[in-house]
Amino acid sequence: MDDEQAQAAAVIAGELRLMDPAVRASRDRAAELLDPEFVEVGASGRRSTYQQLLAELPDKPGASANGPRYEPSGMTAVVLAPGLVQVTFETRLGDRRSRHSSLWRRHDERSGWRMYYHHATVVPRGVE
Repeated sequence: MDDEQAQAAAVIAGELRLMDPAVRASRDRAAELLDPEFVEVGASGRRSTYQQLLAELPDKPGASANGPRYEPSGMTAVVLAPGLVQVTFETRLGDRRSRHSSLWRRHDERSGWRMYYHHATVVPRGVE
């Protein structure tokens, strides 16, 4: 596996961990995967910062072991520049389908890969 493939694999693993209900329910575990400068534009169109998302994540869908879980598909990662990877994918959560794009960055080996930006868009029924 070359360096770009290893970076892509590490970021995809982080993306999948953020969909894990145990991680979503734990502010501490989620904080390990989010960049302190993180910003999200959610499927609702609402903008959230690092602190806002960490405060709300345990109450968001997909955070309960007994509730619906995110089902990702078509996940791909592309190294855009040294220390910067974009991930794109689609998810289902119950009957809701959405498309996602995330930017992950790594400042150094110690800090590891962290999600810097995330954007989600709901896919209306009937749209392929």
